[in-house]
Amino acid sequence: MSLLTGCGAVLSNEGDNGPITVMTWAPEGTKATNMPGMPAMAKAFARWVNGSGGIHGRKLQVVTCNERNDAVQAAGCAQEAKDDKAVAVVGSYSQYGRSFISPLEVAGIPYIGGYGVTQEEFDSPYSYPVNGGQAALLVGNGRQLAARCERTALVRPDTIAGDELPQLLNTGLKAGKRATAHDVRAPEDAGDYSKQATSALEGVGADTSLGTADQGATLESSCVTAALGNRTGTFFDSFRRVQENHPKVRIASILGGVRQSLIDSTGGSSSPLEGTYATGWYPAGDDPRWNPMKKVINKYAFDDNRIDPDDPGTQTTWIAYTVLRSVLMSLHADDISARTVRNALDNGHAVNTGGLTPTLRWGYEDTLHVPNYSRIVNADVTYQMVRDGRLVAVRKGFVNVSKILERYHPAD
Repeated sequence: MSLLTGCGAVLSNEGDNGPITVMTWAPEGTKATNMPGMPAMAKAFARWVNGSGGIHGRKLQVVTCNERNDAVQAAGCAQEAKDDKAVAVVGSYSQYGRSFISPLEVAGIPYIGGYGVTQEEFDSPYSYPVNGGQAALLVGNGRQLAARCERTALVRPDTIAGDELPQLLNTGLKAGKRATAHDVRAPEDAGDYSKQATSALEGVGADTSLGTADQGATLESSCVTAALGNRTGTFFDSFRRVQENHPKVRIASILGGVRQSLIDSTGGSSSPLEGTYATGWYPAGDDPRWNPMKKVINKYAFDDNRIDPDDPGTQTTWIAYTVLRSVLMSLHADDISARTVRNALDNGHAVNTGGLTPTLRWGYEDTLHVPNYSRIVNADVTYQMVRDGRLVAVRKGFVNVSKILERYHPAD
């Protein structure tokens, strides 16, 4: 049986010994958030698996699709997954859950370990998230900041996916007995965020009449947190300039916005991001539990500069493919399909991720049943900060925010 190269294979994945096809999609080359490291990590993982004997001797074939931050293209990627007879879509990023989940459900294809940016990833029975998504990050960030901040401003995308973020952050702030955050909407693809930076500072009481940062004016209990994905760095660049004429406040973000590569490129230990608080899903990038992933990257993608091992997109893809490999190895070699993968997951197949997450299971009793996020099975987050130019953990281990998430009540 011949294998067509290029966009995908035209082989059935059930009842034969041909390649096992899966898909990974992410936006690349757009003016908004880009995640090229996710499909690149997927390809590296497949090279590692295939170099280690494959899946019961069968080749793991990864088909990638550029989602382009476009709803139509997201639906097109889902259709391509169906056409290529993919047994799963794994470790992918898209903010257009409404566009891609429905075609996957119609085709019966499971969505394993999406980045977690949309509500649909957390309420579709065909979705198997490996983290708590934006919900856990924002709730965790709110709880982390509540320990320090009497007043908080949130700068977030002016998008459908962004509209839910303020209420999630406020749920965390409320758990720490703090007031709701000042909500600052921002365009996803702006080159300058001075207007939003000014609004955020004014929203937390950093008025110019109180003095400036250069004069030593500081508001220790006022905080500005940003959740703008790849544009978070652009925002903080604008914020730094605007901050000069205001009292200094604390800054924070969620992982994906503040990452080690951004800290390095803005001065390392002298970076204006020094002291920034960050909430993540996983252990800090220097944690030895990431060593297996780093070894695979070094051996199978050593010259691929798209892959940043400290990037949460890369990390999520590694964990998602760890889940996939575990499930596939639990199945019979000649009975691997979207249906059998889904059945194994629904019937409580447990996955050990080497301590990067708790043991992952998606049985009925394993989900948290949070409103709009009923598929969450992992509500752990980590609290980190930029210290001496490095993003490091500020407390040992994970913080479970499941009880706080259960208090979340979405607006009507």
